Amino acid sequence: MKVLNIHERELNADRVQIGALIDSLASSEDHLWPKHIWPRMEFDRPLGLGAKGGHGPIRYFVEEYTPSKSIKFRFTGPKGFNGFHGYEIVSDPKQPLVLRHTLKMNTNGPAIVSWPLVYRPMHDALIEDSLTTAQASLGLPPKIKAWSLWVEILRWVISGGKARSQVTLNNAFNTDVQKQRTS
Repeated sequence: MKVLNIHERELNADRVQIGALIDSLASSEDHLWPKHIWPRMEFDRPLGLGAKGGHGPIRYFVEEYTPSKSIKFRFTGPKGFNGFHGYEIVSDPKQPLVLRHTLKMNTNGPAIVSWPLVYRPMHDALIEDSLTTAQASLGLPPKIKAWSLWVEILRWVISGGKARSQVTLNNAFNTDVQKQRTS
């Protein structure tokens, strides 16, 4: 099955600030990955070409990296994920800068079933939380996309009932999540 999954967020910030978010990935000062509620992105060495790692059961290596502009990760697991994911800054002279995450792959074997049922909803929630983390890290009001009930159930099952609730880095916005869930 062919998969193209794109998430993006306009960020009212300059290219240097947004590029610094990409460059901070998997570091102790990571300001893009929502490590406060999702498995950390970790590599066998500092972010750079060939660094191997991933997050949770998702494994990949850095295939392309243009500091402060884009990064592309090539999947090595789970089995049946054949493709890549990554972040890039997209610009249009008439619009604010956009931080885009693209996942493009072909699935085969068990991934034909696991991608749509488990991985896609979790991926979508994680990447939306990542873009919210980017906004909060830049001092912008974060646009929180509440998790679906299915994502909450999956997180609860996978964690053995110990999954953390959805929060942003800026706890002042946590009440917005509750409001969105009840509306």
